Amino acid sequence: MMHKPIRRDSLLERAARAYDFGAGFRAPVKDAVDPVQDDAVPAPMPAPDVEPVPVAEEPAWQAAAPIDDPTFLAIPPELRAPVGQELPPAFYETPELSDIAAIDRGMLAEAGMIVPGAPVGPLAEEFRLIKRQLLITRERIAQGNQGDKARTVLVCSARPGDGKTFCAVNLALSMAMERDTEVLLVDADFAKPDVLARLGLAEQPGLLDALADSRVDVENLVIRTDIGGLSILPAGTKTATDTELLASARTRTVLSRLLDANPRRIVIFDSPPALAASPAAVLAMLVGQVMLVVRADDTPENELREAVQRLDGCDEIALVLNAVSFVPGGRRYGTYYGQEGGK
Repeated sequence: MMHKPIRRDSLLERAARAYDFGAGFRAPVKDAVDPVQDDAVPAPMPAPDVEPVPVAEEPAWQAAAPIDDPTFLAIPPELRAPVGQELPPAFYETPELSDIAAIDRGMLAEAGMIVPGAPVGPLAEEFRLIKRQLLITRERIAQGNQGDKARTVLVCSARPGDGKTFCAVNLALSMAMERDTEVLLVDADFAKPDVLARLGLAEQPGLLDALADSRVDVENLVIRTDIGGLSILPAGTKTATDTELLASARTRTVLSRLLDANPRRIVIFDSPPALAASPAAVLAMLVGQVMLVVRADDTPENELREAVQRLDGCDEIALVLNAVSFVPGGRRYGTYYGQEGGK
């Protein structure tokens, strides 16, 4: 009879028994828990005062900067703003509208000047009469083959205090209301520039800067305003050679640039008084018309005659009487326009 051979444990089985490899797979046996006693439990003793040990906070996770990410670098810089964050305001601005200066209407009203959009009063009607004569003369000059010179006007006075800047600003405001006409008011009173202050605007570079540096495009210094058809060119940075700059050939180049930039543009210069400074005589040779402001019952006749002689570089000189009503019976004239009394 054959006997079955006795099987011996393998080396792995004997090692398993020796080191208890299966201990990790057996369910842990919970320790027996004593049943809860119904007896009263004494109150716990108060815990001793122990200063809490601060625990260092783990730094919050931060995403790595995308500066080295090729995908991020492929996005145009102006579009790299995070989602949900608005782009810079300049991204939304319209270039044509972002550089328009607002004229202070309240300041105009307080100074007794023409206020665009306000009811027509005696002053507005008077400057309608003045501008109409200037526009008629412009047409006559243009027919005489003087070209763009017909689109230039110099507003001047014999001496300070006659109201030349007041008249220059009001003339510009009135002409800006004309259809198919745009007005550029140039502050050429370099000694005492006052046009920007009358309109509530801050000082900026202007005509003198363009005359002093041929690299400057004067058209870039023109201030567009929120009054349709009206732009301003400031006097600019004052120098010790203002008159010499104005008398240079550069002035004609700058003036041609201003006229060529807009065929519908009329350029009005507010110059210094003719008897107080020489720039008025220089400008008179460059313009088509001179509007000489005379203060009623105040400007002496001899000073008026001398001023006309200094401005004889221009063939067309018109006198405007300031500080007086153009129409007799000021009360009736003012009432017609909704005001009591004339100018």
